[in-house]
Amino acid sequence: MSDIIVIGAGVAGMTAALYAVRNGKSVTVFEQETIGGQIASSPRVENFPTQRVLSGTELSDKMYEQITAHGAELEFGRVEKIVKNGEGDFTVVSEYGEYPCKAVILAGGVHHKKIRLPREDELVGKGISYCAVCDGAFYKEKDVALIGDGNTALQYALLLANYCRKVTVCTWFAKFFGDKALVDALKSRENIQWIPNCSLTEFLGEDKLSGLRFKGRETDETFTLDVEACFIAIGQVPDNQNFAEWVDLDKDGYIVADESCLTKTKGIFVAGDCRTKKVRQLTTAVADGACAAVAAANYIETL
Repeated sequence: MSDIIVIGAGVAGMTAALYAVRNGKSVTVFEQETIGGQIASSPRVENFPTQRVLSGTELSDKMYEQITAHGAELEFGRVEKIVKNGEGDFTVVSEYGEYPCKAVILAGGVHHKKIRLPREDELVGKGISYCAVCDGAFYKEKDVALIGDGNTALQYALLLANYCRKVTVCTWFAKFFGDKALVDALKSRENIQWIPNCSLTEFLGEDKLSGLRFKGRETDETFTLDVEACFIAIGQVPDNQNFAEWVDLDKDGYIVADESCLTKTKGIFVAGDCRTKKVRQLTTAVADGACAAVAAANYIETL
C-alpha cells in the first residue's frame, strides 16, 4: 500500500509527490501519457524561478529525477476509477491493476483543444503554441496570428500586441464571445487586425511555421497569412469524469476547489490545472502541488 497516490505526473503532480515523500509518506504517481504534462512540449521555459531558460523536457526530467531520488514510484497507465473502502482506505483502479492507498491527489491537468489539421502536433514549438503567456515573448517584433474568440483569446491578443509587430485575430464567427471591455481594448490597438468569418484550412511551412491558409465562410475564397507563429486559444478540456463520484465538477468539468486543494471527499485532494482557478501557470501548479501534499500528509496523520 502507498500512503498517497498522485494521479498525473505534470508539474503539480510531481511537486505533490516531492512534498509528500519529504513528509515521510510513500508515494506512487500515475501517468497515462507524458511525464511533465503540457510543459514537456514547450521548447523554451523562461518563467520558472531560478531557471533563466530551459526546455520543457529538461524541466520535466529534472523534476522526475528529483522525486524518484527521494523514493517516489511511477506507474504508467490510465486510472479508470477510485474506490473508497473506508476512512483512509482507497483503491485506485488503473487499466493494469488495483492499487491501495490512504489518500489520493488528483493532478490530471488539462488538454488544449486543437484545430485538428495535418501537421498541427508536428509544428508545436516550431510556430504553433497554445499559450501566449508562455511563448509570446519569443516572437518580439514578429507577425503572428491568433485563433479564438473568447476571453482567453482576447487576453492573449492584447498581451501579444505588447511585443509583436502585428497580431491578426481570426474568428469563425463575426463576433467575439468575451467581455466588452476586452473587445473594446482589442479594437483600439493599432497593431491588432481582426478577420471574422474565416476557417483555418492549412498550416504552411516545412521545418517551422511560415504561414496559414484560410477559407472565407461566406465567400469560399481562400487567402494566406504570412506569420511566424499561430497561437490557438479555443479552450481547454479537463479529464475529470472518472472521479465525478467523489468530487464536485463545474459546468466545464473542472474540480471545484480553492487554494486549500480540498475536495468534498475526505482523503481526496486536487492540484493544478484540473481544478477551478483563474491562473494556470507553472508556478501556480507548483503551489497547488505543495498545498495538496501537505494537506494529504496531515490527513493521514489524523487516521
